[in-house]
Amino acid sequence: MNSKEKKQSAQEKPPELQNGRRRAVFFDRDGTLNKEIGYLNHPSLLELYPFAGKAVGLANRADLLTIVVTNQAGVAQGLFEEPALEKIHRQLSDRIQAAGGKLDGIFYCPHHPRAIVETYRLECDCRKPGAGMLERAATRFGIDLERSFIVGDRYVDIQAGHRVGARSVLVLTGFGKQEWEAGQAQEQRQPDYVAKDVYQAVRWILQQL
Repeated sequence: MNSKEKKQSAQEKPPELQNGRRRAVFFDRDGTLNKEIGYLNHPSLLELYPFAGKAVGLANRADLLTIVVTNQAGVAQGLFEEPALEKIHRQLSDRIQAAGGKLDGIFYCPHHPRAIVETYRLECDCRKPGAGMLERAATRFGIDLERSFIVGDRYVDIQAGHRVGARSVLVLTGFGKQEWEAGQAQEQRQPDYVAKDVYQAVRWILQQL
């Protein structure tokens, strides 16, 4: 291959693969992909937003990895156990797929520093705003975190993304509206974009590519 051919090959290579790593969209779960109801402890209570599957599908077609990162302190508080949570996540994946999208992975943090269940009582690096879940996903899937995005309805999602250099979107579903109203008055780093919902968030992300 001559130098001209090599240059053309590099230009044709998808941007997300140029450094050998891929871009991802990290999605919060409750209040972002599905309705916020408090502690979701059974698959029958999962209510997906009607635009969630379409949003994930948009990211899929742009060759972005789609990964859920969710704090699940209900495990630590003894409200449900991890097998029940895994059933909920299978239901979430199935419903997203039925609605036109595909989740590449789901990471959750079951810990809390004041947990009732002693096994889960610890200061961990995975509970958002910690970035542990994002970093584990990056290792597993070969993700370039600094060229990735995180979408959520709370400032802990925004903070987790900023810790790894990812761009962030706050959605106004779930707790998003009240978080945004309170967050503007606080001295903290703000999201890169505010969207009415996760579908609008992904559309903005695609414009950034």
